[in-house]
Amino acid sequence: MKKYKTGYTAGVYDMFHVGHLNILRQAKEMCDFLVVGITTDELSLKKKNKLPVIPYEERVEIVEAIKYVDKVIPQEDSNKVLAHNIVDFDVIFVGDDWKGTEVWNNYENEFKKMGVDVVYFPYTKVTSSTMLREKLLNIPENK
Repeated sequence: MKKYKTGYTAGVYDMFHVGHLNILRQAKEMCDFLVVGITTDELSLKKKNKLPVIPYEERVEIVEAIKYVDKVIPQEDSNKVLAHNIVDFDVIFVGDDWKGTEVWNNYENEFKKMGVDVVYFPYTKVTSSTMLREKLLNIPENK
């Protein structure tokens, strides 16, 4: 029996890579039902001031195809407490690059009151969507 009934994690999942897969795999190992929030193009533009390379609909299709994922929902707001109002999860999974930040310290306090655990997974330092985007931008064009 797994430790949690329903787990939740969210992200842009742009240029899907092994770091994304690792988080989804580890999350599913700990919960019976894994819900993944995919950041919409509009929210990404608002929060990061850039559109993802892969359009929202395609990112949804990719993540839905992952065997560890039970359900995909749009993440239209980055507030994780609001996400809990949509998905009644008992655990939220996040990369440890957020651990100790003011935002996540606040979430930890809020979720503790709600009986929701916060589980941090190691951030994949070797590969990230930001790193992939930078490499793609620096490839010289063939002439």
